[in-house]
Amino acid sequence: MVPSPSHSDPSPPNPQIIQQFLSSVLSQRGPSALPYTEDTKWLIRQHLVALTTAFPSLVPRTASFTHNDGRSVNLLQSDGTVPMSFQGATYNIPVVIWLMESYPRHPPCVYVNPTRDMIIKRPHPHVNPSGMVSIPYLQNWIYPSSNLVELVRNLSVMFGRDPPLYSQRRPNPSPSPSPSPSPSPSSSFGRNSVNSSIASNMGVAAFPRPAIPPRAYPPSPYGSGNDIASIARMQPHTEDPNEVFKRNAINKLVEMVHNDIVGLRKTREAEMEGLFSAQGVLKQREEDLNKGLKEMQDEKEALEQQLQMVLMNTDVLEAWLRENEGKISSDFNAHDAFECVDVLSKQVLECTASDLAIEDAIYSLDKAVQDGAIQFDQYLRNVRLLSREQFFHRATAAKVRASQLQAQVANMASRISQYSNS
Repeated sequence: MVPSPSHSDPSPPNPQIIQQFLSSVLSQRGPSALPYTEDTKWLIRQHLVALTTAFPSLVPRTASFTHNDGRSVNLLQSDGTVPMSFQGATYNIPVVIWLMESYPRHPPCVYVNPTRDMIIKRPHPHVNPSGMVSIPYLQNWIYPSSNLVELVRNLSVMFGRDPPLYSQRRPNPSPSPSPSPSPSPSSSFGRNSVNSSIASNMGVAAFPRPAIPPRAYPPSPYGSGNDIASIARMQPHTEDPNEVFKRNAINKLVEMVHNDIVGLRKTREAEMEGLFSAQGVLKQREEDLNKGLKEMQDEKEALEQQLQMVLMNTDVLEAWLRENEGKISSDFNAHDAFECVDVLSKQVLECTASDLAIEDAIYSLDKAVQDGAIQFDQYLRNVRLLSREQFFHRATAAKVRASQLQAQVANMASRISQYSNS
């Protein structure tokens, strides 16, 4: 048996019915769909379910809201009472919390909803004459950390400091004193109006709030009503187990789909981060390739310039050979073509020439022994002799170069001393 909550029923509504109602109205499509974005409907449902769990006197429903420009739109609201503590007693203030189209990115609109025999206190620091509430929590609303439960708790604290409502009727005089009355329950949501002790502090008396009849809404094309009472009336006294199983399965599927969407979103975000990282690496590689290509182009230009220089020198040498080809006599000695500046340079030249000549001789011996022109023992004997002679020539050339270096250092030292003396 599922109880049918209504405005005349003081008991709190069934949480299961509230969840079914919210799932129904938030899943509607077409002209009757609520004007909330798809990515926030699940969060709106969670906010309202948490609010009803923490404050059962606030019941979600849908109603028509008229903007200042005359537009009317069907929105979700939480209608009921907010408990407050005043002078050691607990009282209930009737309010309506409207979830606007931009909720939860922007704060809801909160209105005090007085009965016909109650009026709004003027002036009030947080409630204007039209009943609109403005507290710091609404002004400092931060998405997604702000929520309806914390909003109602802040309303309870603010109203407890300065109650916004009082009765407009004065009490009848009584000859004998009577004890302070306790808070009286009123209205269809099981809420209480401001107690007579609050009214006595203001010089007026409190009266129970009359019952407000439920609003009627057209039936949804998806087979569900627009408020909690309509869903409760459609609930049979004995539910079919198949229907219960079907409803629970749908709720479970909705939760699973939501979790899958959240997981898929996280996966896609991780993939996007990976792609962005790969893009950064590719850009760095592109810069490196462009830099390497530019270096290769510069090197190519330098080699082309060197090639042009070699070709020019080759042309000069070939021209000189053509001019002097007939002038060279048969008894011309090639060694006389090079003149050394001093004795050490001449000795280096002779040692280097002998070293290279021996190197050529050893190479010829290698070819001869490979071709079988000479015996192997004869090859070893000649190579041994030539290698010994080559070693002496190389050692002599090294000593001569060392002597040349010492002479150059001494010459530079003498020049420096001459410059310093002058």
